[in-house]
Amino acid sequence: MAGQRQDPQHPFTRQGRLLHPGGKREVGETDLDTLIREIDEELAIAIAIVPATATHVGTYRAQAHGHTAGVTVQMTRYTADHHGQPTPNSEIAELVWLTYADRDQVSPVDQSIFDHLHQAGQLH
Repeated sequence: MAGQRQDPQHPFTRQGRLLHPGGKREVGETDLDTLIREIDEELAIAIAIVPATATHVGTYRAQAHGHTAGVTVQMTRYTADHHGQPTPNSEIAELVWLTYADRDQVSPVDQSIFDHLHQAGQLH
């Protein structure tokens, strides 16, 4: 799932790029704390992650999209069972479900994640 930002001045919006809900970890947060907070901020759902089902998918690094060469971004991905239906919130204009064919619409770090999920048979 990915979204298009509401802000027309955001670089991803101007470039037609899609992004996955997520963000930076705050001081004292665990990865799961960050996951729950970011989804709550970006999607209009009260998501309940089932902690026992949370599985680390991988940690990925790549050139930060729209930044000067050498600036990198790191993303840590998890899967988990959850309750709630994702709908756009104030930061996200529209949500879409992506396939591997949409790989060119996401950032370089997300392209790495798409490749990994595709090779594992989890993204078609």
